[in-house]
Amino acid sequence: MTVRGAINKFGFLLLMVLAGATYTWYLFTKSIDQNYSVVMPYLWGGMIGGLIVGLVISFKPNWSGFLAPAYGILEGLFLGALSVVINDMFKDNYPGIVMQAVGLTFCVAIAMFLLYNFRIIKPTQKFKSILLTATVGIMLFYVVLWAMSFFGAYPSFMTLGDNSLLGYGISFFIIAIASLNLILDFERIEMGEEMGAPKYMEWYGAFGLLVTIVWLYIEILRLLSRFASRD
Repeated sequence: MTVRGAINKFGFLLLMVLAGATYTWYLFTKSIDQNYSVVMPYLWGGMIGGLIVGLVISFKPNWSGFLAPAYGILEGLFLGALSVVINDMFKDNYPGIVMQAVGLTFCVAIAMFLLYNFRIIKPTQKFKSILLTATVGIMLFYVVLWAMSFFGAYPSFMTLGDNSLLGYGISFFIIAIASLNLILDFERIEMGEEMGAPKYMEWYGAFGLLVTIVWLYIEILRLLSRFASRD
């Protein structure tokens, strides 16, 4: 495993995401009435399929060379559908919301890489423990929200377009945690090279980095939708 190899594979996975997203975006823009139902099957299929494939990769890293590209395409279908719907929702009072979210995501990723590369932020054991605890807490929070949605009790502060102070606070907190998780992804890839990890771990490292980038993008898009609803 090498850092260069992992980064190259991450670039390939990004192309898979872009391909999937472009396809769903094209379907929506070329539909006659531009109804959301055109992309909803891809949104749910990509989300559920990506979750299943992601879980398999997490338990079977040696399969990542075959499954990571599939994960990239599924996430692309999901993100493309989600993005085109949000872009359409806020096209009047916040044009270009998706491109701003994409730009901010990569700006944050580059900033975190520089902070890690120059050892401004060091992934100490205490840092990892706190970050892991916060990340697990957020995942449990997502599960609770998902369960509540089945009973029609989904909290308003987590809906798209909500601009309450609580909603802003939660969004900024989750974005901060997602951003710091990039530090762990960078370290994992670097340590893999130093420890002489198997070649397939390049795919696994690229997959882990993509998961965090996707998470960060979704939360930044949610935050921007809050600003858009305020205008």
